[in-house]
Amino acid sequence: MGMLELDRVWFEVDRVTIVRDIALSPARGTFLALVGPNGSGKTTVLRLLAGLLRPTRGVARLDGRSLAQWSRRAVARQVAVVPQNTHLDFAFTVRDIVAMGRHAHLGRFQPEGPHDRSVIEMALARADLLHLKARLVTGLSGGERQRVLLARSLATEAPIILLDEPTASLDVAHALDTYALCRRLADEGKTIVMAVHDLNAAARYADQVAVLRNGECVAQGATGEVLEPTLLADVFGVEVEVLRSRAGQLNFVFHPRSSVGHAAIPNA
Repeated sequence: MGMLELDRVWFEVDRVTIVRDIALSPARGTFLALVGPNGSGKTTVLRLLAGLLRPTRGVARLDGRSLAQWSRRAVARQVAVVPQNTHLDFAFTVRDIVAMGRHAHLGRFQPEGPHDRSVIEMALARADLLHLKARLVTGLSGGERQRVLLARSLATEAPIILLDEPTASLDVAHALDTYALCRRLADEGKTIVMAVHDLNAAARYADQVAVLRNGECVAQGATGEVLEPTLLADVFGVEVEVLRSRAGQLNFVFHPRSSVGHAAIPNA
């Protein structure tokens, strides 16, 4: 269970094409990073994978069946979504919001059982929120709210988690924690698909990458093979310098096109 696929998917609004001919099928246990300039279609692809948008052409499938054939409740058990929008305007506690991740598993008036409570506590712990669980979400920072949404997704126990730039509001330490947590979740067998702006983080933590430009997927595959200077320079319209850290890891440095003559990889 828990296999998502976009099969030659197009999505159009008022005859304007947003994404075209997208084919993605992230394997279980894969951390797939979606990268590309603003407006390249990353959020739309995530919403198509979640079944929140229906393709104009092509098919989005979950476990071999069109997502259109699944109930929203059934999809919610399989696919958790962490949106970029962190608006949480009601005076719920952090634990209340995280516990909402269990709704797909409980009947309308069914109380939490021991397993539900255990899952909620684990989700709070993994998102570093145990010390905030009694706080009202209306009093939290944007970064703390983003971690609440991440914890809610963990509480669903869904085998697939889709994340739309989840580190945009986080400080450096918590951003690194989030990437590392997603890497561990993939290693534990979950499928992680994340829209990412930080290409160095994508290179460090993701094992697969799909590069989007103007609604098309121009490259996808193993991160180390796809994220290379020539492609990145072309897609993002910059010059790319590659530096090697003391640990041997490659890091990208980006420059306006006029300031660097060519992309280079210094000797180790």
